[in-house]
Amino acid sequence: MAPWVAEIIGTMILILLGDGVVANVVLGKTKGQASGWIVITTGWAMAVAMAVYAVGRISGAHINPAVTIALAAVGRFPWSDVPLYIYIIGQFIGAFIGAVLVWLAYLPHWAETPDPALKRAVFCTAPNIRNYALNFITEVIGTFMLVFGVLAIGANNLPAGWVPLLVGFLVWAIGLSLGGPTGYAINPARDLGPRIAHAVLPIPGKGDSDWGYSWVPVVGPIVGGLIGAFLFVALGM
Repeated sequence: MAPWVAEIIGTMILILLGDGVVANVVLGKTKGQASGWIVITTGWAMAVAMAVYAVGRISGAHINPAVTIALAAVGRFPWSDVPLYIYIIGQFIGAFIGAVLVWLAYLPHWAETPDPALKRAVFCTAPNIRNYALNFITEVIGTFMLVFGVLAIGANNLPAGWVPLLVGFLVWAIGLSLGGPTGYAINPARDLGPRIAHAVLPIPGKGDSDWGYSWVPVVGPIVGGLIGAFLFVALGM
């Protein structure tokens, strides 16, 4: 399997399980309705771990353009492979497909959910207090921790089977500790791919896709990932 195909599959798994847990919690008349933030953060952690288990041996399971760009910037991944294997395009394609599958899985529940913001929340993030500058900083900090943490896990020469699980724990910790202000996108593909799906899918009463905010969970994670990678390398860790 080509690495870019693995990135499509890995990111699709990430969004299917990650957006899926959000749908279960926020949509009307589901078994998990209103089960809360702990369920969401746990579901996302497991989604990341499963995606990495699925394709890590093939592509390294970046499943996140911020990770791909950060690793390339510090020489841990060749820039030539980014366009050659279409890593980032593959990640966005996978994210879109995953979001469509979530839409299908919860098809009867969209009409049972009157709040357009809850429908949009299944697909993409939004801040609880809208301040673009501060929301941007939150996404920078969260993705800094993600990339720094991933590199730290990789530096410990752990048995391969432990790495996906620990990356999942890292994402769980980020969600619990830093996810409150913005919903911790920490991944441009995770947010923009499903946001596009929200815009094009025939969801009853869905409202707008909040394009005014959409740059924050794209640019913030890229900046944060670069800071995390460069600091890790600069410290010689």
